[in-house]
Amino acid sequence: MTAAAGLQTVLTVPKRFRGPEGTANGGWIAGTLAGTLTGAGHESPVEVTLRRPVPLETGLTLEQVGNAVVLSVGESHLAEAIPVAEPLTPPPFVPFTDAARAEAGFPGLHGHAIAGCFACGLREPGDGLRIFPGPVDGTDLVAAGWRVPFNVTDEQGVVPGSIVWAALDCATGWAHHRAFSAEPARPPLLGRLTGQVFRRVYPMGRYSVVARATGREGRKIFGTSAVYEVDGTLVAAAQATWIIPK
Repeated sequence: MTAAAGLQTVLTVPKRFRGPEGTANGGWIAGTLAGTLTGAGHESPVEVTLRRPVPLETGLTLEQVGNAVVLSVGESHLAEAIPVAEPLTPPPFVPFTDAARAEAGFPGLHGHAIAGCFACGLREPGDGLRIFPGPVDGTDLVAAGWRVPFNVTDEQGVVPGSIVWAALDCATGWAHHRAFSAEPARPPLLGRLTGQVFRRVYPMGRYSVVARATGREGRKIFGTSAVYEVDGTLVAAAQATWIIPK
């Protein structure tokens, strides 16, 4: 969908695309907003800032304001997306076999605070994306082998950008697990995701999802992620800012 300047569009997030309980997966909603801009001809990265949790199964207002797209419900400003010029620096390629092997170390297999998450949750095969990033031996990376479900396509049989953004999202949070495994804190929440999709993703295809932790400032933690084809071709890249709840 594309929000024409000055016009409003109603967006409803289906329960399937949930993240934390009762709210949308941050990557999916970020990719949906980014799609309203890329559909208008923008080919630069898009920065999406999530101000408040986005509710499920609720009529939300999507409006283009200048070169930004704003999502709201009632008087509450939920998120906005804007094209940016800064280049994205993806983490390095990890071959699919190594990425799939790393899944055995996915911390969420032994206790997952958001087990129903569309991207990284312990959902039934074909329901969620089941991207389980685990540490890659000898590196500071986490990775997962993504096997794209056949039923995530749109009416034209294309895997939409919102699905790819969802794949880019959670891995950047799990990249910090080793640093925070000793901290009995609530899981961090996605605050900002800047991403760009360069190539199509195909249903039933196999891809490497790779992420790296890149720093921390107070309650903010930062990471980068990428999706690669089996031959190492870059499909999509993102950088994320997560907020550790007080």
